[in-house]
Amino acid sequence: MSTEAVDAVVVGAGHNGLVAANLLADAGWSVLVLEATPHAGGAVRTAEVTEPGFRSDLFSAFYPMSAVSPAIRGLRLEEHGLSWRHAPDVLAHVFPDDRCAVLSRDINRTAASVEQFAPGDGDAWRRLFEQWRQVREPLLDALFAPFPPVRPGLKLLRRTGTGDALRLARMLTLPARRFGDELFGGEGAKLLLAGNAAHSDLSVDNAGSAVFGWLMAMIGQDEGFPVPAGGAGELTAALVRRLESRGGKVHCGRPVREVLVAGGRAMGVRDAAGDPVRARKAVLADVPAPVLYGSLVDAEWLPPRLLEDLGRFEWDSGTVKVDWALSGPVPWTAEAARGAGTLHLGADLDGLSAFGSELVRGRTPRRPFLLFGQMTTTDPSRSPAGTESAWAYTHVPRGTMENRAALERRARRIEETVEANAPGFTSLIKSRYIQGPAELEGHNPGLIGGAVNGGTAAIHQQLFFRPVPGIGRADTPVDRLYLAGASAHPGGAVHGGPGANAARAALARAGRLGNGYAAVIRAAHRAIYS
Repeated sequence: MSTEAVDAVVVGAGHNGLVAANLLADAGWSVLVLEATPHAGGAVRTAEVTEPGFRSDLFSAFYPMSAVSPAIRGLRLEEHGLSWRHAPDVLAHVFPDDRCAVLSRDINRTAASVEQFAPGDGDAWRRLFEQWRQVREPLLDALFAPFPPVRPGLKLLRRTGTGDALRLARMLTLPARRFGDELFGGEGAKLLLAGNAAHSDLSVDNAGSAVFGWLMAMIGQDEGFPVPAGGAGELTAALVRRLESRGGKVHCGRPVREVLVAGGRAMGVRDAAGDPVRARKAVLADVPAPVLYGSLVDAEWLPPRLLEDLGRFEWDSGTVKVDWALSGPVPWTAEAARGAGTLHLGADLDGLSAFGSELVRGRTPRRPFLLFGQMTTTDPSRSPAGTESAWAYTHVPRGTMENRAALERRARRIEETVEANAPGFTSLIKSRYIQGPAELEGHNPGLIGGAVNGGTAAIHQQLFFRPVPGIGRADTPVDRLYLAGASAHPGGAVHGGPGANAARAALARAGRLGNGYAAVIRAAHRAIYS
């Protein structure tokens, strides 16, 4: 029997793997994607898990980073059946006392909302957004480009000038709470920033958390938090359709057991059944770094120093997520919350600080901070008319929620938190679907311990520190093997950056100047890991 052979094997059909596969197929490569689970998409999937007719996004749900990602936008997935939907308002932060700050794609509506909390904050928000618009394109190009982003960085410097570039760099190091205090007088605007920062695993008091809050808030103001019409899985379906239209193949239910290496070069993979697949040009791994280096590649091919560094790899927090089928819209007391697709619940600024502090100490927060999604409000196709498909998730310390009783208690606490701002919510629940860390990992093996970001977003594990101190690129110490998952720069969220960067690296290595490229990468790795 002849060995199956393609130009590139992609391990994992998460969105990063599918983005990488599409870019390689665009270059004329034959590509095979091998996925361990029965479904493509990784953390971008939809299913009817509560009631018939209620479509729930099992993991990720809103896609602001997809809306601005050069990798996703460049694939023109709308030509392959993808369409986007928006809620009337992007986001609402509902305070425990029922005050509500609203983020809208209408700058006047956002400014009017934050102005209610402190005179002058509306104009301050407008100034912040204008600064964003000035740097948006070069900044996003720099964010998603392979490290170091030389050309986008120079373009950004020309756009800002040295002084403003230094001020921007300072902002990137700030805690989200401090950043809000420097710009605004009222809690409305501060919480739109801090609550968005809490979409990561960072406390609002962590250095570097400001950039996440600022980026999410400004993208929300600019583009909104769109969702795929029909469910998150439609984004995956469009990626698969596009790939298959270019001759690529996706095999689901086919786990990879090992990456085959000879003479320091990735030669292909062996699947769980023991069958080899030869990769003539590259192997790309859309899996967490600890899985690639700790399981799929034999240690003899890896520098001991890299494996030592990998022992310090830090995962992000665990997650508990509840999906509901509701018999009617959520009865928010704060009327401004009713049209928001995404909501923040359960905490003001002090509450966010307390929430982050408890997680750092390994304690399950007594008062959970919730991210809440109103999916039918955003996309009416998600459930029958007059009903609502909704979800909420919160972070928990790693290693907790390991028995069903603890998970059920956390789910009840989540529902109590919603009920406090929406009396009658629990009476609308037709059915619920609960996932804790173990369930999330069981459905998607890449979400190890319920970590949804592929590793902490803290500054010590970003840029050239991601996943370990190195060159910040997709290239690994094994020639023609590339890390294409969220453990690689630029990290988590559904933007395809790690997959796109891995594809670019593979194309560069296989190109006319490939031997020179490989020599530079080898020299860099020797300097770092020797």
